[in-house]
Amino acid sequence: KDAEIKPMINQVEYHPRLTQKELQAFCKEQGIQMEAWSPLMQGQLLDNETLQAIAEKHGKTTAQVILRWDLQNGVITIPKSTKEHRIIANADVFNFELTKEDMEKIDALNQNHRVGPDPDNFDF
Repeated sequence: KDAEIKPMINQVEYHPRLTQKELQAFCKEQGIQMEAWSPLMQGQLLDNETLQAIAEKHGKTTAQVILRWDLQNGVITIPKSTKEHRIIANADVFNFELTKEDMEKIDALNQNHRVGPDPDNFDF
């Protein structure tokens, strides 16, 4: 309400354990694009059984499933990696689609859990 120029992108922590649905709806309503920070939860989600089962069903990696979930939710996602094979795999998310049931299972993993600092309660 105080800004004169509306932001175009809001980069926030976003992953299956922190779905931020209310913020996502607000951004969409305001025409602000969400971008995922830490979309793979710093690797903490890669051993999740639900995500592994969905990945196996689609013949993909757990990381690819999470990145595809981001995209199907309309969230820009730029995962960090220094390994060439992971960078290539992370880009291979456009040749499959998660089902409504897959999306709901992933949404159900939300615990409002952050791996980074809470920007609303951060001591600058």
